[in-house]
Amino acid sequence: MRVILTERVKSLGNIGELVNVSQGHARNYLIPNKLAKLADEGNEKQMADYQKMLAKKVAEERAEAEAAAKKLSGLTVTIVKKIGGNGRLFGTVTNSELAKELEKQDVVIERRLITIETPIKTLGEFDITAKFVKGVEATFKVKVELDPKQAEEIKKKQEAAAARAAKKKEAKAESGEDEATAEVTEVTDEATETETEA
Repeated sequence: MRVILTERVKSLGNIGELVNVSQGHARNYLIPNKLAKLADEGNEKQMADYQKMLAKKVAEERAEAEAAAKKLSGLTVTIVKKIGGNGRLFGTVTNSELAKELEKQDVVIERRLITIETPIKTLGEFDITAKFVKGVEATFKVKVELDPKQAEEIKKKQEAAAARAAKKKEAKAESGEDEATAEVTEVTDEATETETEA
């Protein structure tokens, strides 16, 4: 069901936006609470007039959006994640996680406004866009880093593997010396036997 928002609804959109919602949500919540109007031809014309009246409110919202976009532009958010054996993340970085991290940096933004073009499944830096209102957007960086505890575990495993490899090499070298000594002894014995026969 298509409705026109008469107020800003956090999960749906801004004033004057045309949105699709379920019939139950429209009839039981949005319309009775005067948050939206049914989007038929008559209401769309009425809404155009209403939007002109609400121009001041819309302008204030736009100014707020522009201020938030300015604050967000060029910001870098660091997310700490664990990785699997294949070097990929367990799961992906979600817009909810980004919204929480931005909140820690005093930038309050709804998660639905954050657009992740391609799923973030690896460590590294990524550019993310936040679309506030029509024509107002900001780009910020997301840095996905390895969990320090896991990094420490990986380092210990690598050191242990290197130590095992060194021990193996040492053991091979020692057994190689033994084999060479055994060969020399064999040759000496053969030479002694030949001399005795003569």
